[in-house]
Amino acid sequence: MTLSDRLERLLGRGVRSITPLSGGCVGDVRLVHLDDGSRVVAKTDPAGAALDVEAFMLGVLRDRGGAPTPDVIAAEPDLLILAYVPSEGAPSERGLATLAEALAAVHAVTSDRFGLERDTRLGPLDLPNPWTDSWPEFYGRWRLQAFARLARDAGRLDAGDARRVDRLCDRLDRLLEPDPTPSLVHGDLWSGNVLWTRGELGALIDPACCFGVDEIDLAMMDLFGGFGRAFWDRYHEIRGVREGFWEQRRAIYQLFPLLVHAHLFGGGYAGQVRAVLDRFV
Repeated sequence: MTLSDRLERLLGRGVRSITPLSGGCVGDVRLVHLDDGSRVVAKTDPAGAALDVEAFMLGVLRDRGGAPTPDVIAAEPDLLILAYVPSEGAPSERGLATLAEALAAVHAVTSDRFGLERDTRLGPLDLPNPWTDSWPEFYGRWRLQAFARLARDAGRLDAGDARRVDRLCDRLDRLLEPDPTPSLVHGDLWSGNVLWTRGELGALIDPACCFGVDEIDLAMMDLFGGFGRAFWDRYHEIRGVREGFWEQRRAIYQLFPLLVHAHLFGGGYAGQVRAVLDRFV
């Protein structure tokens, strides 16, 4: 069955045209023009990248965190249909402040443990989320060690650096906050996963959410950039940034996305992983 046929079956409307959209590293993202003049976004992956899990995560952000996300119209393992949210231009200062307010609201949703009721995805990768009482244990075992092994096994990370990740994890209870509150996080928040519509916040997309520590999102946003002073000022007004984040914990939390990128893309990311490890191990 062609994509057009599947879309018409699921939507009950005819398809006029399908054109490419820029997307992430999972599947193809296409803008679908329907016969009634409306538009939707179709994300496909013939390998079956569990796009229904992405739909679940969008629902978590929206329903629990109140975040603006595209409406999910239909979700199957290899096909996700979303309401179209225009992505046009750069954010305004007001848009960045609105993002800070939306993210602070997400982070205000708390749990009594770290994890989530199901495992999810980060791009094409499985993301384990077992309920865990200890944040150093959760972050060390299910984020740093799990993804260091993936990068090592793919030949993208030196075995010695993978062992240094293990040694760092043995010290996390002394390097991280002793008893942080489990907060809902987006989990993959970089500029490409925020849609701006005429300068205003349109939607957050492609989450990798769980109950973690709010600083996970802040560290990734700082690592990849694209968020201006207006965001940071407004977020600090609402929630503040706790002492020790910029000086120490930021680098430790940036290690996780660096390991993911080292595994997926190689290049200079292994060197950035090594630079973080050099600070602490």
